[in-house]
Amino acid sequence: MTAINAHILTLLLITPLLGAALIAILPSRGRILQWAALAVTTLSLLFTLHLPVHYDYAASGFQFVVNIPWLATPNVHYHLGVDGLSLWLVVLAGLLAPVGVLVSWNSINARAKEFYIIFLILQTAMLGVFLSLDLLLYYGFWELTLVPMALLIAVFGRTERRRAAALKYFLYTFLSSALFLAAIIWLYARTGTFDYLELTSHPIPASCHALWLASLAFLVAFAVKVPIVPLHGWISDAISEAPPAAAMVLAGKLGLYSILRFSLGVFPAQSAHIAPLLVALGAIGIVYGACLALAQNDLRKLIAFSIVSHLGFCVLGIFSLTRTGLDGGVYQILNHGLSGAALFLLVGFLYERYAVTDLRDLGGLAKSLPWLATCFVITSLTLIGLPILNGFVGEFLSLSGTFAVHPRWTILATLGVVLGAAYMLWTVQRIFYGSPGVAVQHADPAHDLETREHLALWPLLVLMLVLGVASPIFLRAIDQFSALILKGGR
Repeated sequence: MTAINAHILTLLLITPLLGAALIAILPSRGRILQWAALAVTTLSLLFTLHLPVHYDYAASGFQFVVNIPWLATPNVHYHLGVDGLSLWLVVLAGLLAPVGVLVSWNSINARAKEFYIIFLILQTAMLGVFLSLDLLLYYGFWELTLVPMALLIAVFGRTERRRAAALKYFLYTFLSSALFLAAIIWLYARTGTFDYLELTSHPIPASCHALWLASLAFLVAFAVKVPIVPLHGWISDAISEAPPAAAMVLAGKLGLYSILRFSLGVFPAQSAHIAPLLVALGAIGIVYGACLALAQNDLRKLIAFSIVSHLGFCVLGIFSLTRTGLDGGVYQILNHGLSGAALFLLVGFLYERYAVTDLRDLGGLAKSLPWLATCFVITSLTLIGLPILNGFVGEFLSLSGTFAVHPRWTILATLGVVLGAAYMLWTVQRIFYGSPGVAVQHADPAHDLETREHLALWPLLVLMLVLGVASPIFLRAIDQFSALILKGGR
């Protein structure tokens, strides 16, 4: 077991890459590529589950650490590790990979080989972001997430606007990442190291003004990736065009993780100083996104603006800089990862049947698609924050932690809960009840969820309940990280 623990993180990173190489040499016949991708992503999921099973919840700091010198000049290490922040995010990334293969099973037919190769490379890049403890290694994985995602949108998007959406996403993230790279190089010039543990254990020898500029370069790059209002201009087009497997991981997780790890970890004083502004932006984003979602007729755009709103709760909790708020912010990242993925699955299944996303063309589907309607209602309730489901725990902790230090912004953010319930319940009513729309009237009778779709959906739905009623199981590791950050330890 000691040998497995020493190599488990490397196994996690190379498994999707080896899977991509395998798919590259397989013939494109029948469902060979889909089965191969499912096998690889399932194996990757099993490797991620090794982490929480063998994680020492009584210990603080990083575990399963790998630290091997890579380059002498500059001083770059192959340095990986897992702590209370990254533990469950790695598991979430592992879970969403086979789900992404299942949702793409029938929808990706043309250029399927290229799709699964790109998808598996994206999986490695995401895991690398969560595991890297060397800033230059981290930046390599951070940038690697950009190219596969842009390709998935540009090549496999659903309309002729897919290339424009991919270009907008690429420009937003690439330009902000260029400033991020400049800040990383500046840090190395001042400290002589890219190592996260060394950077966070000693004061950075620089003027206050220079530290401010570097911290802003980090924060802007991460805020674009979340996205935080007003840096959200790419998300509507990208979510509208991205295939469901890509849309599930497009927003939220990487940016919010990076804020927690690097903005709060490397620049704690600067983060504390700018925290009130970020709390305000989080509260404004919650209400702003919910209002825009209420005004949408296109289901994909509605989801895009709901993402802006829901991720505002994460921003609110994180920058409350309270233990309760931090716990809630991290927990809400997990919650939205599950609930958002389930919502994209359901929208993808609807699109396979009716080839529309305009809510005015749907309606009256509850009778003909009872299982799909049931899953959609459960997912909507967890996004609303119904008690006993996971969304309630994250929102409650985020709002509770923020209210202690910023009561006015918390009251405004609470309005977003009401608006969120309004647009999600209205969406359910428009899709599944009332009179059938044009697309439903002129389409052949659609079949309800099939076995493959049940297999993709129900693990997510079950976990929504588990995270709602058994939150202490997951929060014990997260709380360790929150306590260390607030103490100034890393």
